[in-house]
Amino acid sequence: MCTDLKNEHVIKKILIIEDEPQIRQFLRISLEAQTYDVSLAVTAKEAIAFSESLHCDLIILDLGLPDRDGQDVIRILRKQTQAPIIVLSVRASEDEKVRALDSGANDYVTKPFGISELMARVRALIRIHDNQPRPHAIIHVDNLTVNTQTREVWLDDHSIHLSRKEFALLYELIATPGRILTHQQLLKQIWGEHFMTETHYLRILVGHLRQKLNDDPMQPKFIITVQGVGYRFKF
Repeated sequence: MCTDLKNEHVIKKILIIEDEPQIRQFLRISLEAQTYDVSLAVTAKEAIAFSESLHCDLIILDLGLPDRDGQDVIRILRKQTQAPIIVLSVRASEDEKVRALDSGANDYVTKPFGISELMARVRALIRIHDNQPRPHAIIHVDNLTVNTQTREVWLDDHSIHLSRKEFALLYELIATPGRILTHQQLLKQIWGEHFMTETHYLRILVGHLRQKLNDDPMQPKFIITVQGVGYRFKF
């Protein structure tokens, strides 16, 4: 976490890892205009060194780095820091997005991108990271209350019963609000690594959980489908 203080406001540190000078400069100017403290890295080597010393609040990462593929860099960075990672890449395939999210990225934005949308994602991920629920905390989201210690769940003050797997799914999603969890991540966590291709199991379980939470998939209050990739909990 950033520790700098200025006028009683915490200045958030953001590391941009981008080898294209024009995009790197555009991001720096845009983020500094929002009072972020920005550091720049051009190569994977620089990025890995910076992430160890800067204690960043968020990282924006291009996958096409000159010395190492960004997918590898995500895995390395994730071992060094829990700071949210936004991938910013021209690679738009579903496979690239899933690989990045499975490796530990928190969000994925394809180029060309809108700067207003990117700034909104930056703000959201920093807010989520700052408000990560502690283990065994009671979590309130809208009219939903979850006690992660006693595994009790209430909706509008009415207790609702969830099966073991339904609660496991809810916990995985609500413990990382706003973060996209891929099908494979959820299947591994709930069923185990031998079931990582059984996406129909997950689809059925999500349907049951939504029904118990009165969550309309067309207008979700809680569980948002990321088509072809996975799910995230609305924050």
